Amino acid sequence: MNQASIHRLVAAQLKQKDADVLFDLRLAANLPLIQNLFSSLYPDDNHQGHFTKLMDLLSKLYASRPSELKKQDLKRLDSGNWYQSEKIMGMQLYVEHFNKDLNGLKEKLPYFKDLGVNFLHLMPITTRPSGENDGGYAVNSYLQVDKRYGTKEDLLALTSEFRKEGIYLMLDFVVNHTSNEFSWAKKAIKGDKKYQGYYYTFEDYTIPAEFEKTLPEVFPETSPGSFTYVPEMDRWVMTVFNSYQWDLNYTNPEVFLEMLTNLVKLTDLGVDVVRFDALAFLWKKMGTISQNLPEAHNLVALFRMCLQVVAPGVILLAEAIVAPTDIIKYFGEDQKMGNECEVAYNASLMALLWNSIATKRTSLLYKSWDHVPPKPVDCTWINYIRCHDDIGLGYENQLIQELGWNPDMHRKFLLDYYCQHLDWSPAKGLMFMYNPKTGDGRITGSAASLLGLEKALELKDDVLIHHAMNKIIMLHGIILAFGGIPLIYAGDEIATLNDYSFRNDDSKKEDSRWVNRPLQNWETISNLDDKDLPQSKVYHTLQKLISIRKSDPVFADNNSLSLCHTGNDHILVFEKRGNQQDGLLVLCNFDENAQVIETGWIKRLGYFAKGDPINLVTGEKLVMKSALLEIAPYQLIWLKRD
Repeated sequence: MNQASIHRLVAAQLKQKDADVLFDLRLAANLPLIQNLFSSLYPDDNHQGHFTKLMDLLSKLYASRPSELKKQDLKRLDSGNWYQSEKIMGMQLYVEHFNKDLNGLKEKLPYFKDLGVNFLHLMPITTRPSGENDGGYAVNSYLQVDKRYGTKEDLLALTSEFRKEGIYLMLDFVVNHTSNEFSWAKKAIKGDKKYQGYYYTFEDYTIPAEFEKTLPEVFPETSPGSFTYVPEMDRWVMTVFNSYQWDLNYTNPEVFLEMLTNLVKLTDLGVDVVRFDALAFLWKKMGTISQNLPEAHNLVALFRMCLQVVAPGVILLAEAIVAPTDIIKYFGEDQKMGNECEVAYNASLMALLWNSIATKRTSLLYKSWDHVPPKPVDCTWINYIRCHDDIGLGYENQLIQELGWNPDMHRKFLLDYYCQHLDWSPAKGLMFMYNPKTGDGRITGSAASLLGLEKALELKDDVLIHHAMNKIIMLHGIILAFGGIPLIYAGDEIATLNDYSFRNDDSKKEDSRWVNRPLQNWETISNLDDKDLPQSKVYHTLQKLISIRKSDPVFADNNSLSLCHTGNDHILVFEKRGNQQDGLLVLCNFDENAQVIETGWIKRLGYFAKGDPINLVTGEKLVMKSALLEIAPYQLIWLKRD
């Protein structure tokens, strides 16, 4: 049982739901964990005064939280794990790429409603440097809205409208670093020792040189190394990501207190889910890679336990694109079980799906997923096929070797397949951050272009166009059914192709990720009634699948998913079981040729108990040939057992 469950039990004992009384009870319930976590990071002998400041801060932050949000917090707490509901459907977007600004976004609420989207992740909207800014992840402020998007009042009006329409909002909290234009950094540059202590700054290169021995390079092409010399300050500063992004020094408890204040004030704007950006990097320790350290987990849990006291209706998402066994840990382990982040990106599923598309085989997917420990029952995944970022190849070498493949050669094949180095490949992607020293690289591109639609349209090949559309639908059908919150990147629902215009922008041309961040094509959307267009077929099929998902509790996340082995290496099958006898069987063919599987085991599961079942995707009966079931190229099948 996690702390949220305890809070629900305590609240249920009260006849009168007095918000202030419940705050005191939450604080009392979380206090032992908060104290233990704080002491593990900031030992009592040196930081007793800082712990007292934390207790005072929690009361002040709660007192300043808007009353409307306090009421919503209590409703969310009473409703249980609302984020595991089948009724949530997400979309990620850049506001300026979708429709100009925050007010323009509000104008498009009917579009979200038509598609079935009720959970929005808006890419960073706070102020940032005018030139290179890592897509907004170099922050000049955590709370001030960049004028290109509007004003803070526009944001408050938008979140108020979202609450009326039942739309959840997720915003980023760039917890690992600020920009070099942030107010703290500016004071540090001017020589303020207090704010130099908010970052990792050093008077010479001796200590940075020791760190560099074990720190991997995040952006080896554009920002090699992890430290930058700042002549105005005459000091070296840790910049793990880019030279203009200064890493925060969380060994300083003042940094934690300041960042907790920024976090809560962000949620006071009406944010429902906070995406903790780059949280794997939060704690730095010489002699390590400074990723996924135990102190980083304790720090995340401390943020969570404090936020839960002040704003229990808000949840945290772990943006940790790491190995599957490491991702699970951001839900919390041992006494922190279920007490770190409620949600995490299912990055391993995403990467494995792209591997299966390229290889036409599901063997690595099965083998990898069988090695992932079960997640805590109170946590969930965000499932996606791509996001604003690149696609990494974070597969476990041992599992690749067990399949008889060479890990380095296998990754090279994937890069060649997706980055236009193989004439026969249908994919049109670009390489991102290739490191010639290691052979590592990542992949960029829109879903439709990576899945072959761009090349198929260029060739005017109807078969390839059909295959590409089926692949788009199949991958989205998997994330809709897998268990968790499905998240579509804006434009993928209308099969938007790569946008190469970034090459003409000096601030973007070195970052190929902009190829998969296109403008929303409202002209295409205005023609969706033309059912013969590939874009229309994709949109209307996804719209139908979203509607099916939101209408059936079997799609909710209740830790009931199991992989089914068919003996056919091209096929993926998994089953989700509901709370009663109902179930959902999902079957997918990753090959360009039709495949057959034996159906006796499907019958034993009860899916043919009432004759030939209906494939919910097409609305047509699924007909068997003798004891075999034929699955068409890149076909998606959803079977329901009542």
